[in-house]
Amino acid sequence: MARLAQTPGLTDVQASILETVREFVDKEIVPHAQRLEHADEYPADIVDGMREMGLFGLTIDEEHGGLGESLLTYALVVEELSRGWMSVSGIVNTHFIVAYLVAQHGSAEQRAALLPRMATGEVRGAFSMSEPGCGSDVAAIRSTARRDGDAYVLDGQKMWLTNGAQSGVVATLVKTDPAAEPVYRGMTCFLLEKEPGFGETAPGLTIPGKIAKMGYKGVETTEMILDGVAVPASAVLGGPDQVGQGFYQMMDGIEVGRVNVAARACGIAIRAFELAIAYAQQRHTFGEPLAGHQAIAFKLAEMATKIEAAHQMMVNAARLKDAGARNDVEAGMAKLLASEYCAEVVQESFRIHGGYGYSTEYEIERLMREAPFLLIGEGTSEIQKTIISRGLLKEYRL
Repeated sequence: MARLAQTPGLTDVQASILETVREFVDKEIVPHAQRLEHADEYPADIVDGMREMGLFGLTIDEEHGGLGESLLTYALVVEELSRGWMSVSGIVNTHFIVAYLVAQHGSAEQRAALLPRMATGEVRGAFSMSEPGCGSDVAAIRSTARRDGDAYVLDGQKMWLTNGAQSGVVATLVKTDPAAEPVYRGMTCFLLEKEPGFGETAPGLTIPGKIAKMGYKGVETTEMILDGVAVPASAVLGGPDQVGQGFYQMMDGIEVGRVNVAARACGIAIRAFELAIAYAQQRHTFGEPLAGHQAIAFKLAEMATKIEAAHQMMVNAARLKDAGARNDVEAGMAKLLASEYCAEVVQESFRIHGGYGYSTEYEIERLMREAPFLLIGEGTSEIQKTIISRGLLKEYRL
């Protein structure tokens, strides 16, 4: 076996894309990730390189200037990017979800206006569902949009926007009918266009600043304040007749997002394994390399096995979605397993590094701060278990 996480059955185009991305990661991301992450610096040069490779338009159809590739291709690219630095994959992740939402649920006018510019990376996407008072409990969102003639006026506070500042369009879930029963039928997704940057980036729309984080640095995570933001009814995702469909649209986007998070977890775990197996062969104790001790060799075996299992589950979930099948259970399983295994693999790599793993000079220290984010992003492990169990109970109902 040449390397972990191989994917059989790829086309020549897919293999070529992955090889190009892998080379880019090794040459342009891995050597610079530590410095950029410690400085919490936006990786502008890396982003420019991704734009040149067409990664922002990887899944956007050729009609709108993209490469028209599958979710599987995208997930494998994310795995490679995350092996270099998870924050880089975050820059394209929410962009990808928004592009998917526009392509799948947007009106013809929205697709024509946004997708060509998103394909080049000229316009970046951000995805906004969470709020200060709710995370996994989507029903508890309080931001609203009220009808005002032919327009809507949005008010509220949103949280945890990746690409909050760099984005030019934010897919935003709010309540248009707070009295709706069930509550999900009263939710609508709006495509809010704004200028990139901090401060008031559109009338009434403010991006206050970056949220300080223990990891996942470089890419900004922000709040978004909506104070009387007036938008036309055409800003509703899919057009005015899609009012009340926002929750279902967003959940469709979350399914592909969970595959993405699983891919990110696989990428970080692969990097942690690479660091561990290299260190275990270089570091000598008691007269032999660490890898010569059975306790360490067994750790490496378990790490590699977990990575392979997580990778295959991620690939399966992506292929199901590409085939047009519902994959909420499989995406939940992939996200659950990959994120939990990632945390375990990273910790084992940290232990193999011993005291050096605690030093900021060593890359594993950064991975120890990044891996926990994946246990939370796109739904906690507990939420994944809820989704999985509900799906299984429906399938195996007596």
